[in-house]
Amino acid sequence: MKSFTHEQKHLIIGFGIVGAVIVAVAVYSLIRMNILSTRINGLSSEITTLNSDLASTTASLKATIEQSHITLSSALSAEQQHVGTIQQQLGGFQNQVGTLSGTLTTLQKLSKTDPELLKKYSKVFFLSDNYVPARLSEIPKANEYNENKQLLIHTDVLPHVLSMINDAASSGVTLYAFSAYRSFAEQRALKGEYTVVYGAGTANSFSADQGYSEHQLGTALDFITPGLGGVLEDTFDGTKAYQWMTQNAYKYGFILSYPKNNGYFVYEPWHWRFVGIKLATFLHTQNKNFYDVDQRTIDTYLVDIFD
Repeated sequence: MKSFTHEQKHLIIGFGIVGAVIVAVAVYSLIRMNILSTRINGLSSEITTLNSDLASTTASLKATIEQSHITLSSALSAEQQHVGTIQQQLGGFQNQVGTLSGTLTTLQKLSKTDPELLKKYSKVFFLSDNYVPARLSEIPKANEYNENKQLLIHTDVLPHVLSMINDAASSGVTLYAFSAYRSFAEQRALKGEYTVVYGAGTANSFSADQGYSEHQLGTALDFITPGLGGVLEDTFDGTKAYQWMTQNAYKYGFILSYPKNNGYFVYEPWHWRFVGIKLATFLHTQNKNFYDVDQRTIDTYLVDIFD
């Protein structure tokens, strides 16, 4: 048997140890690789599962978002329609408010307007002995026929009177106020004088009893023009002044109260009553007499009498 030297024995032992170590390392590495492979496979499976779950969740979220968008769009559309309806209702409400406001304005104007101003007197309506217009103003002396006599007129009528007289003068026509406001007592005294002079029958044909005279309203005037001798007669209708008034007086709110063939008093071409521009224009264009129009129709013009 071959014997080994001491050094060879040590070398053999060293190779054996190295080989054992290598085998051990190889075995350990193989075990670790198996473990890592198993973990990798597990992680791959988890990743696959996560990807699947993520895809499912993403699809679900997308569907939910789309449905929410549809729902919100529908809700927005419905809300817009609701807003539109509210705006329409608001518009209608505003129109109602406007109408109500207009009605209130009309009622306020009526509440401040004397309802007697457009009533039919002259044997129809009656004014009490204590009725006096709310406001009276004196007609300027330059526009009165008799400067020694004070003539009063409803304050809101005076500007219309002066405008008419001044415009007539610009057309070469001279107009004077001959008679204006008369109180209940003044009308009674005047009627008494006429009755004594002319007799009751004749006096009743041209002079109203107290309480039935338009003059008590403060809105009626008797006009005269030079050349008539200071007397109110039918001949006034042959003057240039009368012709101008028949063509223009309505523009200032005046109407002839007692034209020819009226059923109340004799023809009085000099007696004119203020009824407001709108009503006077209506009567002029329709060729109607104030006393022949229904009182209910006349009353609709009261609110605008001084406009």
